[in-house]
Amino acid sequence: MRVECPAIGPDGWFGDQYGAKGTVFVNGMPGLSPGFSIKDAPEGTKSFAVVFDDYDAVSAAGFLWVHWLISDLKDTEVKEGASHNNPPFTEGSNNWFSALGDLTREQATGYGGPAPPNGMHRYTLKVYALDTVLDLPSGFRLNDLYFAMEGHVLAHCKAVGKYSTD
Repeated sequence: MRVECPAIGPDGWFGDQYGAKGTVFVNGMPGLSPGFSIKDAPEGTKSFAVVFDDYDAVSAAGFLWVHWLISDLKDTEVKEGASHNNPPFTEGSNNWFSALGDLTREQATGYGGPAPPNGMHRYTLKVYALDTVLDLPSGFRLNDLYFAMEGHVLAHCKAVGKYSTD
């Protein structure tokens, strides 16, 4: 299985429009979600889960920063801008609902794009093929997703792109 994300250019960088240098904002967060497609999912896949996160945020925030969580994705293609536009999947809350964020869980549900405060960060788009539909509620958290996926992951893949506000 593999994920293809055209938002990541051949140079390995996300386009400016998907983060703090873009023009689309939702509740103060960069709001234009990248599109992506999933290829060669294993037989028996009933849904996909997606985690878009930033491990480099530990240097600025003290913890991994979650930018987007998706569960119950049944299509193999997600269109650019799908988040915040009545998507056909369930979205979890990102870390703008956290000790360092100032949004409510509802406001931080959906895509909150890259806005690294300290140089270049690497962002990982992880896709999990599942043998079930998780049926998580809107606004679920990362731990909710990982516990619900336990024992149901058929395959996983990832794409990594860089972003900087410099």
